[in-house]
Amino acid sequence: MSSLILLFLCLGLGLVLRNVKAFPATTAVALNQFIIYISLPALALYFIPEIIIDSTVLLPVGVAWICFAGSALIFYTLGKIYGWSRKLTGCLILMAGLGNTSYVGFPVVEALYGIDGLKTAILVDQPGSFMVLSTLGIAVAAGFSKGGASTALIVRRIVTFPPFIMFVLAVAMNLLGLTFPDVVKEVFERLGGTVTPLALVSVGMQLRIERRSKHWRFVVMGLLYQLLLAPALIYLLYVVALGNRSEVVQICVIEAAMAPMITPSIVAASYGLKPRLANMMIGIGIPISFITLAFWYWMVI
Repeated sequence: MSSLILLFLCLGLGLVLRNVKAFPATTAVALNQFIIYISLPALALYFIPEIIIDSTVLLPVGVAWICFAGSALIFYTLGKIYGWSRKLTGCLILMAGLGNTSYVGFPVVEALYGIDGLKTAILVDQPGSFMVLSTLGIAVAAGFSKGGASTALIVRRIVTFPPFIMFVLAVAMNLLGLTFPDVVKEVFERLGGTVTPLALVSVGMQLRIERRSKHWRFVVMGLLYQLLLAPALIYLLYVVALGNRSEVVQICVIEAAMAPMITPSIVAASYGLKPRLANMMIGIGIPISFITLAFWYWMVI
């Protein structure tokens, strides 16, 4: 219960603080950078060295790859049928294909399944959402915008991303059977614990809704896939086809139902892929997702 209170409290604080002059307009960017460079790497180093790696790991890792593939197939096809611009198609693939599996996903999973649930959530997020964004996401952004991105640039973006570096280190430690001393693990736990409050405050500060925008039709289409079709796809594959209702699979479905990821909106803006549409999907998708998440939680328990 306290985690849910913290979730809504921090979202509300973000909405309030963005109107406080003492907090500059770049506050959300600074918070995001702290999360990327400190909080997420700390979580990886805390959890992953002691995760039991077996065939069940494939299920959470596969969530983001499956959802992104579905988004690419659907919106590329619709773009061709209706003659959408490449920028619009690319924006929808990016924003609908990647869920907010960390900034919103971590606190929601923690609230529903406790801190142990974060072990699965991290697998959905880092080798899943993060890797998809850093590889397929960058490729889509470059391919649907003017100009292009070389293979070398894509590789450089991946190998220099702090959470990915720490993820690789943590996996290597796991495979070698190495762990950190308890006192070091406690430090990582406390640093990783900053993800929830800082991420939610950052999300609250970035929520924007443009009532007179021409993008409403595409917002609805993108969120329909992100909040309903994507989790339905994971539900059909994992629960119906595999007959698996374990806690790991429940978290996979919940993570698949998250609102659009914030980081792709930054990528979309940097590549000129309809940044206003991207921001609207985030601003509208996050509050609506709490309603659809309740439905999916009811479906999987």
